[in-house]
Amino acid sequence: QAQFVESGGGLVQSGESLRLSCIASLPRFELHTLGWYRQPPGKQRELVATIFGTLTTTYVDAVKGRFTISRDDDKNTVYLQMNSLTPDDTAIYYCNLGVRPKDSWGQGTQVTVSS
Repeated sequence: QAQFVESGGGLVQSGESLRLSCIASLPRFELHTLGWYRQPPGKQRELVATIFGTLTTTYVDAVKGRFTISRDDDKNTVYLQMNSLTPDDTAIYYCNLGVRPKDSWGQGTQVTVSS
């Protein structure tokens, strides 16, 4: 069963940066499209960014130009570099497959951005 362990969240001020990491226990990790999702307080979880291979990425409009998704297939790890954070980015961040996510979500990592 796939497992995802997210880390790197924290409390930051507007304009600051964070780098999230996710270690995924997936067979043939390198073949999968991975994604970062977030769930703001009181809202549904949404897909934020995906990566297929090392160069094919997608982003939701709200984070384009500020967030960068990347991966290290040797470490079964996917990253999310988040710059110019705003209070609207406050959420629990999760990783999973970018297409048809697995039911086995990790605990996520909390990102809180103060104004």
